[in-house]
Amino acid sequence: MTQTLPPAFLAAVKDLLGPRGWSDDPETLREAATPWRGTYQGATPLIARPAATAEAAALVKLCAQYGVAMTPQGGNTGLIDGGTPHGEICVSMTRMTALRETDTFNNSLTIEAGATLVSAQQAAEAAGRLFPLSLGSEGTATIGGLISTNAGGVAVLRYGMMRDLILGLEVVLPSGEVWDGLSGLRKNNTGYDLKHLFAGAEGTLGLITAATLKLFPKTQRATAWVICASTEDVVKLLAFVRGRVGDTVTSFEIIPANAVDMVVADIPGARDPMPSNAPWRVLIEVSQSDGAYARALLEGALEGAMEEGLVQDAAIAASEAQAKAFWHIRETIPLSKRAYGAALNQDIAVPVSRIPVFIEACNAAVRDVLPTADFVIFGHVGDGNLHYSVVEALDAPPQLKTHEGAITRVIYDTVMAHGGSISAEHGVGRLKRDELARLRPPAATEAMRAIKRALDPQGIMNPGRVVSV
Repeated sequence: MTQTLPPAFLAAVKDLLGPRGWSDDPETLREAATPWRGTYQGATPLIARPAATAEAAALVKLCAQYGVAMTPQGGNTGLIDGGTPHGEICVSMTRMTALRETDTFNNSLTIEAGATLVSAQQAAEAAGRLFPLSLGSEGTATIGGLISTNAGGVAVLRYGMMRDLILGLEVVLPSGEVWDGLSGLRKNNTGYDLKHLFAGAEGTLGLITAATLKLFPKTQRATAWVICASTEDVVKLLAFVRGRVGDTVTSFEIIPANAVDMVVADIPGARDPMPSNAPWRVLIEVSQSDGAYARALLEGALEGAMEEGLVQDAAIAASEAQAKAFWHIRETIPLSKRAYGAALNQDIAVPVSRIPVFIEACNAAVRDVLPTADFVIFGHVGDGNLHYSVVEALDAPPQLKTHEGAITRVIYDTVMAHGGSISAEHGVGRLKRDELARLRPPAATEAMRAIKRALDPQGIMNPGRVVSV
C-alpha cells in the first residue's frame, strides 16, 4: 500500500531538491517500482534524487521528522525485491555519480554510490589499475547497490566479494546524521568495523552515499573452455588447477551442456565453442601481469589434468575476441532461460567439496515434487555459488508455478542440510526474508533485529527487507 505523504513533507522535499531532484510523474513512478525482470510490481508516491551528500542527509532527516519510509535504489537490477519500493518513497542515487579521488599510491578510489560499476572499472583503468568486480549487469548496477547486496560476480575466487573490496564508506544514518568513514586505511583496529555492517544490509540500516574501494595491479588473462564428464571431476579440477597455479586462478565457472544448447538456440550468432556429448563445461581464467606466462601456466595445468583424467577436452582462447565469445555463452545463460516455458531461479551456495552430492540430492528431491522438472545449474563453482534453476519446457504441462512453494522449500532445506546458504550473492530482500528467518538460528535473527531497532528505531529505512522487526 502506497503511503500518503504529508503536504508539509512534500513541500519541504521539493524545496530541498529543486525541480531536477524529484518526480511524481506516473510513468516515471511506475518504472521505478518495476524491477528489470518485471516479475512483480511495486508502488511509490515519489522519487527523490539527491545530488550531494548534504542533500541526502537533509532528505533522510525530513523522512525521520515526518515518519516517511524510504527505499534506496541504484540501478534497479536486483533479483530479490530489495530495491523496489512497495509504498515507500524511492530514493534514487542516479545523480550522485562523481569520482571523488583516485590514489594510485594507496591503490584506492573514492566514488559516489550512484556511479555504475563500469564507471568504477573505467576510472581504475584510466589510473593504470584494476577494479576486479565483474558481473553481467555492470553497465547499470551501481556501487551503492552492489555494496548493499554484497555482490559477488565472476572474480570472487581471487578477489573476494564486494565487502572484501571496500576500504571505507560514507553513510547517511536513519537520523539524518552522516558517518564519514571514507578512510583508505587497510589497518584500523579501533573497535567495530562499521563498513561491514552496512555491506549486505540492503539499505535497511542507512543510505550509502560514497565508498572508497580497493584497486589492484592490472593483469592479462588466459581463458580456457574445458569439457568435463562429471561434477566430481569439475571439483577435483578446481583443486588440481589451483595446486598448479595458485591464486592466479581468477574465475572458475561451471556450465551444463543443456545451457550451452539453450544459448545457441536462443541467441543469433552464438555457437558452441567445443561440441561434446559430455554433460559439463568449465570456463577457467588465469591472470598474471604477463599474458604469455598466464597462458603457459594454464596450458601446463590443463595438460596435467588431462593426464589425470579430469578433463575430456579443452581449448585456450587464442585471442581476446575468442575469450569474449567463451564468456558470452556464460553471461547469456540467465536471459536465455526464456527458451523454457517457466523457470524457478535460486542463488545458493554450498561448500565446494559438497557440490556434486548437493546437486544429486537436490535434483532428486525436486523431482519427488515435480517428476517432469528439468534443471539449468551454472555459476561460480570456485566459491561454491550455484545458480540453481528448475525449468519446464514449453511443450510440458504447466505445473512448475503450481508447485513453486513446495519446490522452493525443498531446495532451501537441501541447501541447509549440506551446510550451505540460501543467498550467495543476490541478497535477501523481501523474497527470502521469511525463509531466512525460518532457517537461520533464532539467536542470529534476534541479533539482526536488535541492530535494526537500534539504528532505525522508526523503521523508515527500506522496511520489510532482510529481517522483520
